[in-house]
Amino acid sequence: MQLLVGGNRFIGIFHYLGEMKFIIFITLVLLLWLWLKLHHYRGMLLVILTIPMGFLLNQLVKRWVERPRPEIENQLKTFSFPSGHAMLGILYLLTIAYLLSERTHDEKKKWWYWIGAILIAFFVGLSRVAESRHFATDVIAGWCLGITWLCICIYWYKHKEKGHTGMKR
Repeated sequence: MQLLVGGNRFIGIFHYLGEMKFIIFITLVLLLWLWLKLHHYRGMLLVILTIPMGFLLNQLVKRWVERPRPEIENQLKTFSFPSGHAMLGILYLLTIAYLLSERTHDEKKKWWYWIGAILIAFFVGLSRVAESRHFATDVIAGWCLGITWLCICIYWYKHKEKGHTGMKR
């Protein structure tokens, strides 16, 4: 872990890929692409359920648990558990991988979308531990909560795709 701490530029890049401003920008670009280019309204709803609603879930859990961050100089004032960078990184990156995979029949491309998204999300979370902004358990919890929320959203998305309304006629 010592190799990660102390000005490592490689790992530092990933911190910014998990920043809220960047995630908002990517989410808006994704929504515009789904709306204007693809006219994929269900996909837009998936993005809204997954990313902004995932952020709200993260904030609710932070306020419920109220875990303080590691003690370092100039530490952030918000709660630590679960890591928002790790959770939102998982959510936006894997949502993009899912939507891209849905649009191609090329199995190699699908694998690369998923591998790329998973690796970037891994390094986003790792950057938070390397910078001492989170405990490792905060990041692991962020990943787990993000994957769980994504699975719930994709289940809903696929269920809606098949025309199920959940109500008996």
